[in-house]
Amino acid sequence: MTQTADITGLLDAARDGDRGALDRVLATLYQELHTMARRQLAGQHGQTLDATALVHEAYLKLIGRREAKFDDRAHFFAYAASAMRSVVVDYARQRLAQKRGGDLHRVTDLPEDIEGGLRLDEDMLGLDTALTKLAAVDERLARVVELRYFAGLSEMEIAALLDRSERSIRRDWQKAKLFLLAALQGDEDGGR
Repeated sequence: MTQTADITGLLDAARDGDRGALDRVLATLYQELHTMARRQLAGQHGQTLDATALVHEAYLKLIGRREAKFDDRAHFFAYAASAMRSVVVDYARQRLAQKRGGDLHRVTDLPEDIEGGLRLDEDMLGLDTALTKLAAVDERLARVVELRYFAGLSEMEIAALLDRSERSIRRDWQKAKLFLLAALQGDEDGGR
């Protein structure tokens, strides 16, 4: 049995409520999740949130979601990216609350990639709010952003994961960026 077939079988069992199967999926995919977390947190020296802690916190969120049902590997990674987003945003909120209770500043640019890692600051909180607005308008675009920013995947990896062309992912990324920039700059309708 191939690893992909094994994971699919475990995902089927997890979907049917087998918590042990979910544990085995997470153990099997742990290294990939850890790589995603490491990419996401690159450059965050001196922080209490490291890649291992991020994976473990995301795992706790994953197993805590009763509605978490994984149809396939792409669906699992979408949930994992969402869980990592939640952990990182919570961490940024907590960190800023400890620093000060001041106003958020406006983000004026989104980097093309996160090779340098996400900044766990006001920018993260602004991006989270804008991403929530985007998800209300277009869930597919929001998923691409989550996989790009919070899972640290490339356009090519996202295309393979979502079984779509790299070109369509690139278009989705550009649309999402325009929406997010407009939302981050205070345009209530997200530029639409």
